[in-house]
Amino acid sequence: MLRVLTLSTLFPDRSRPNFGVFVKRQTRALAVLPDTRVMVVAPLGLPPAPLARLRHGSLAGLPICESWQGLDVHRPRFVALPFTAGRFHARALARAAVPILDRLRGSFDVIDASFFFPDGVAAVALGRRYGVPVSIKARGADIHHWGRSPATASQVLAAGREADGLLAVSAAMRGDMIALGMPADRIRVHHTGVDQGRFAPADRAAAKAALRVAGPLVVATGALIPRKGHEVVIEAVARLPGVTLLIAGEGPDRPRLEAVIRRLGATDRIRLLGSVPHDDLPRLLAAADVMALASASEGLANAWVEALACGRPIVVTDIGGAREVVTAPDAGRIVPRDPAAFAAAIADLLAAPPDPQAVRAHAARFTWEANALALRDHLAGLVRDFGSGVPRHAAA
Repeated sequence: MLRVLTLSTLFPDRSRPNFGVFVKRQTRALAVLPDTRVMVVAPLGLPPAPLARLRHGSLAGLPICESWQGLDVHRPRFVALPFTAGRFHARALARAAVPILDRLRGSFDVIDASFFFPDGVAAVALGRRYGVPVSIKARGADIHHWGRSPATASQVLAAGREADGLLAVSAAMRGDMIALGMPADRIRVHHTGVDQGRFAPADRAAAKAALRVAGPLVVATGALIPRKGHEVVIEAVARLPGVTLLIAGEGPDRPRLEAVIRRLGATDRIRLLGSVPHDDLPRLLAAADVMALASASEGLANAWVEALACGRPIVVTDIGGAREVVTAPDAGRIVPRDPAAFAAAIADLLAAPPDPQAVRAHAARFTWEANALALRDHLAGLVRDFGSGVPRHAAA
């Protein structure tokens, strides 16, 4: 029996059902494997108490422990001090997790941190305390932002060097980790998964009719934040007469994006849908002719793979694992982060749409079953190696 403690600040809850869905899916897929038991510690970083009650009441009111969607989930709170650039987050997380892990002592063989900061940094400290190996997964911003921020870069690098095993969502992410100074021999590429049953080609005309869309449709999914580059796609579609753009996501960039849409005179065919439940995304993607996302950084975006699984080609920037996903013209286009380049690529795909089944074939290897089996193999190997010799971080 492999007993895994998943440590994740990227884990959904009843107040944020779309938050960290990919971590939940990975964890559930791992938990259903034979001879595997998974418990989840999903710490909540909140500002000091007065601000937490005022601004984060829904999070503050969550139970400390609960059975949630078939998983035992513990949600300790730690103080995320504002205006510190995250400098103290990992230490605070580790302290908050100790009372729960003390109660669970002896019931887990390995700590699986699903994000590098603050999860991974805290996991290394907790691994030392409880005498178990630690794995950390790098997904994107945890390396591209926290791994380069002056306040946290040294913590990220130290955790990468001290962890027993490392995972990267793409070969490109692995290269970024090595460039920071992490040990290449400990980094394994671990691709994401997609529910191939739910994300699948469907009747495009019927799906468009349900959305009251006529003519070509471009869909974008992702938080409304500058890093996702929605403004680039908005400006691109505004240059394509008769093309509709629907953006699924919510975030602080909404007022600015609404102003851009008004400035371009495109309110009749470019809409911000707000937060769309993840279970509804297959229907939205089924209506699309193209999915476009102009991110400034990604590891390997689940949105890319979900669109491909629905048979919809993608137009994306040359970042992260894009070249590991868009490996042929029928998967889509990789273009500069520029409205003209996006407009040209979208127009090209609309003029000569690839066969949906040919597009879907590019997502065939991304399954949660393959993801879970690879993760279990990785974690079991760490436990085996840890038990056969001196722990890697014993001298730290």
